[in-house]
Amino acid sequence: MAQATIAELTNLGGYLKAALSDAVTSFNVTFGELNVDVLPHQIVRAVKFLRDDPRSKFIQLIDICGVDYPERAPRFDVVYHLLSLHNNQRIRLRVPVGEGQTVPSIIEVHPCANWFERETYDMYGILFAGHPDLRRILTDYGFDGYPLRKDFPLTGFVEVRYDDEEKRVVYQPVQLVQEFRVFDFLSPWEGADKYILPGDEKAGEAKK
Repeated sequence: MAQATIAELTNLGGYLKAALSDAVTSFNVTFGELNVDVLPHQIVRAVKFLRDDPRSKFIQLIDICGVDYPERAPRFDVVYHLLSLHNNQRIRLRVPVGEGQTVPSIIEVHPCANWFERETYDMYGILFAGHPDLRRILTDYGFDGYPLRKDFPLTGFVEVRYDDEEKRVVYQPVQLVQEFRVFDFLSPWEGADKYILPGDEKAGEAKK
């Protein structure tokens, strides 16, 4: 089956905007993909309609993720990717949510959203109301902060590892070794002739 055309996606966006007039605020087609903006409190209704509507049949939830816009209010978007195998179409739903606010969980519609929502919470701190087990899934117990927020510092946190000598899990400060780097703010091709990395001297000897 051929992939959906821009015209087909635009028609689908208009159809959804009319059918979910109190849930969908806007839509657009960008890079051959349909993006639909949905009000947070209407997300469960929207994904259920997309799953059950005979014209849509977006029965498969592909992913849920977050996007951080620190200078914007509301700060985050929760993004849902859905697939209609019947129509060979994809759709992206975007839900704006402020820091400390909640988004309804869609587990009742798509049970596989369980781990997707946990990951979004773990990485961004976005809360999903009604989730039965909203706890971290990728970071360690007691981890402080949300790693995919744009204000999350790159250093200064601890890392966890198993110490074979002590036979237990230990915590230690993150160490980023940069002893072989020279930060001259040039590209690798422009700055490489100003310093020799270990092993580069062999290339010079081979040319002699």
